[in-house]
Amino acid sequence: MHHTSPITDNARLIPPQKIALKKLGIETIHDLLYHFPARYGDTSETANINSLNKGDIAVVFGKITKLKTSKGFKTKIAMADAWVEDESGKIHCVWFNQPYLAKMTPEGALVRIEGKVSERKKTSELYFSNPKIEIVNKLPTGVGDSLFGNDGMSHTLYPVYPESRGITSNWIYHKIIEIFKSPVLDELADPIPKEILEKYSLPSLKTALIWIHTPMKTSDAASARKRFAFEEIFFIQLEKQIAKKEYQQNEAFVIEPTEKNLQEFIKRFPFEATEAQQKSIATIIDDFKKGYAMSRLLEGDVGSGKTAVAAGTTYAVVTTTPKNSKYGNLQTAYMCPTEILATQHFESFIGYFAYLGIQVGLITGSGCRKFPSKLNPKGWTDISRAQLLKWVSNGEIPILIGTHALIQKTVKFKNLAYVIIDEQHRFGLKQRASLVQKDIVRLAEKDVKADTSQREHLSPRVPHLLSMTATPIPRTLALTIYGDLDLTLLDQMPHGRKPIITEIITPDKRKEVYEKIRLELRSGRQVYVICPRINEPDPDKEMAILAKSVKEESIRLKKDVFQEYEIGILHSKLKPNEKDKIMLDFKAGKIHILCATSVVEVGVNVPNATVIIIEGAERFGLAQLHQLRGRVIRSNDQAYCYVFAETNSQKTVNRLNALKTAKNGFELAEYDLKFRGAGELSGGKQWGVSDIAMEALQNIKMVEAARTEAKNIVETDIEIKKYPQVKKELKERQKNALHWE
Repeated sequence: MHHTSPITDNARLIPPQKIALKKLGIETIHDLLYHFPARYGDTSETANINSLNKGDIAVVFGKITKLKTSKGFKTKIAMADAWVEDESGKIHCVWFNQPYLAKMTPEGALVRIEGKVSERKKTSELYFSNPKIEIVNKLPTGVGDSLFGNDGMSHTLYPVYPESRGITSNWIYHKIIEIFKSPVLDELADPIPKEILEKYSLPSLKTALIWIHTPMKTSDAASARKRFAFEEIFFIQLEKQIAKKEYQQNEAFVIEPTEKNLQEFIKRFPFEATEAQQKSIATIIDDFKKGYAMSRLLEGDVGSGKTAVAAGTTYAVVTTTPKNSKYGNLQTAYMCPTEILATQHFESFIGYFAYLGIQVGLITGSGCRKFPSKLNPKGWTDISRAQLLKWVSNGEIPILIGTHALIQKTVKFKNLAYVIIDEQHRFGLKQRASLVQKDIVRLAEKDVKADTSQREHLSPRVPHLLSMTATPIPRTLALTIYGDLDLTLLDQMPHGRKPIITEIITPDKRKEVYEKIRLELRSGRQVYVICPRINEPDPDKEMAILAKSVKEESIRLKKDVFQEYEIGILHSKLKPNEKDKIMLDFKAGKIHILCATSVVEVGVNVPNATVIIIEGAERFGLAQLHQLRGRVIRSNDQAYCYVFAETNSQKTVNRLNALKTAKNGFELAEYDLKFRGAGELSGGKQWGVSDIAMEALQNIKMVEAARTEAKNIVETDIEIKKYPQVKKELKERQKNALHWE
């Protein structure tokens, strides 16, 4: 047995088990060792059957008998039922819609049952409804012998693993024990340097694997999880720090604008720049002066003025003449996730730069535009793609705004000095890299025999990179997933913006809120209605999320509430051109109420929409609710957010009330991380971070420690020659890595 051996070579598996293991991502012995318990049960907390009461959530061990399948008398629902007995008594167990359990569980088997105790109304008989069931080899101490059989261990803690139909937690545990009895653990090389383990009092790899799977006490399990969390964050940071160091080694354009001219440009903003905006612009300008490529993330709430910061820093770039040239401008590329957002920014930049006569281009899948037009110096005109690309490649258009169309090979710049990526989490790493490395790639593709003048024309300099996002995420997560970017927070709203009046609405107050909204509609305002689902759930489908849907809610609102108003719908399954048309109609006032899922276009500016309803609010994270609420803070008019909860639960209402007390989205993201856990952060999986590492994100000291150690290694040894095992592990992780965003 070797840690790289396929699991199929070391276990007899029936087809359903093979399918289950594949679903769990377990293919090798190594995968099984790193399939960590989701939690631990304690055999000392096991209940006797005769001590159970209605409503208890309990664990019992016993012998299962009288297994059979049947159908409900009225409902005709297929079910399995059985009796479980220990030395104190017996209890009935019923599994609805799971008749296969009766076929999979042998009569007389020893089992572990975990679930909620219910009571039949007519007979007052107690029973388990849909409990979790596991077959065990032995009963735990107090009910019989050791739960774990004759393995010489007397644990009171037992691991509970993520499982799939066909592979139980108990099966996984016993396979782990078999591995522990083999030489596999002694063959594993520890990827973390010994001095780092000692510095932070972390267990070795072998010890940590034993402690996480077979802990003698809870502190062992906690110590092991801490070590593996540190390991994952450390390697993420190592990869990011290497990327940052490599990027900074590239030469970049030095941009040094005149402070007086820059401030005059900022004073022309349609609002007074906030202190946070001024500080952000100054920080980016300082980066421009360093001679190596900037890589920075600008994170700010919806409506905090990120576009204005982008415009101010773009001014510094496009008013700079390339080195060793007497004329021309350095160029800026501004990439947006959607056409409607790209068009909005194109129009915004015209407003910022029109008085300077600087040309602005737009390139999307639908076509190309240029400002100013020869026929109308104050307006834009549609132009052919070929003409736009020609003017961009010869440097006549200093600012080019677009969608993914920007990264096509046909788009060539003469002096690309600055790349801005809006809502950067919507783009993959390859998409971003293909934009910031355009000139380097072009130079590499050029014939090595090209003459010197051609080489000079194709500048090998890497552009400065500014990524922007309105997604509020905790500082620990930002430091981890954006470890290659310097972080700037835009934590102030423009002057004159009124705070959004937020109300938490329980079911009994729905009607009176609709009347308040009607008053806003009568005064000419528009409304967003956000629903968790697109379609109504299938009532016959098990575990279906019972929540309001866009389609049904739009019909209900039109029929029963706002008959006199035009209602549109927007969701992810619509085609891009359909979504764009609906958003443009809403922006133009043709649609009064837009019923949408949470995908409603990020950053789209509809100043007249001053009311937002969020249905099923308890299903969203607080940071996401805050971001949705930001859709209506696009003007100085009073805006309203009605957070509709589907329950009167005080716990839910208390959590949602944080929307009224928190100062900004970052504070709410931290609140969600602290009180709901890492699993509630929007998209743990989308970041490519495992569950155990997401737990670590609640510990800022651990994240900063892992970041410090990674930086120390990379600072003096970017190729990691001193630590060959670290280098080997990093390459292995990069090869098998999830896509980051």
